[in-house]
Amino acid sequence: MDNAYDGLTDAGEEKHWAFGTGFTDALTGVGRDIPAVDREALTAYCLMLGDDALVYSQRLAEWCSRAPELEEDVALANIALDLLGQARLLLSRAAEVEDAGRDEDALAYLRDERAFRNVRLAEIDCGPGPGGDFGTTIARLLVFSTWRLALFQRLAGSADPVLAAVAAKGVKELAYHRDHAAQWVLRLAGGTEYSRERIVEGLAKVWAFTDELFATHPVEAALPGVAVDPAELRAEFDQVIGTVLTAAGLDLPETRQVAPLAGQSGRDGIHTEAMGFLLAEMQHIARSMPGAVW
Repeated sequence: MDNAYDGLTDAGEEKHWAFGTGFTDALTGVGRDIPAVDREALTAYCLMLGDDALVYSQRLAEWCSRAPELEEDVALANIALDLLGQARLLLSRAAEVEDAGRDEDALAYLRDERAFRNVRLAEIDCGPGPGGDFGTTIARLLVFSTWRLALFQRLAGSADPVLAAVAAKGVKELAYHRDHAAQWVLRLAGGTEYSRERIVEGLAKVWAFTDELFATHPVEAALPGVAVDPAELRAEFDQVIGTVLTAAGLDLPETRQVAPLAGQSGRDGIHTEAMGFLLAEMQHIARSMPGAVW
């Protein structure tokens, strides 16, 4: 090629890399068989896992160009992209199992708030705007990645071949996310008095949403051998978080948990007030230009 832009011209579909083509399918060679389980429950479970990643990815993307240093700007963007990749695969699987004519874009951009099944930890506003700050963002990254890594390590043995493959791929990504967050917790806790204050307050804010992560939902209970019972993750989660906080010289937050509403929470489509604003921004273009492709 004469210059770096030749690959973006009409030189064949495989060279249009900037538009998402020319890559090997992440699930190449993975069986698409649907296990003999309740398809509605399996669709819902795929949405749960996919929505967790999609919504949290959107939150992390808010830090683009606003992180405290250039390297961290790139790191948070890459973590967001990892989660977006997981979300695409999981939402595509949900659409495939549902078989109702919807695709990943329709599930991401055309569902209303009550149809999203993500945990509320993923949606709360941790910054960089008025709702939070960098310390809170790191605290959530530690909690979320520790929980999701434990989940994906077990999901890699799922009877659903697609979920198993997505989990196996995601384990490496999530291990990096967790390590990155842990290093920042140590850095903030061992820095200035102010940086330590920010991570302490951040942990207290996000800790209020931890119990929800380990509550077994009826959908998960209906999918033995396919889904992971989140109650099984608590001991490992507590051990990892305890190790990080001990190394940082921090105490476990003593924070009252945000209770479900009439027994329902994020997995049931009951969200915090922050969720509507997040979706309004994320879905604006798709809803403003229905049917458009890009």
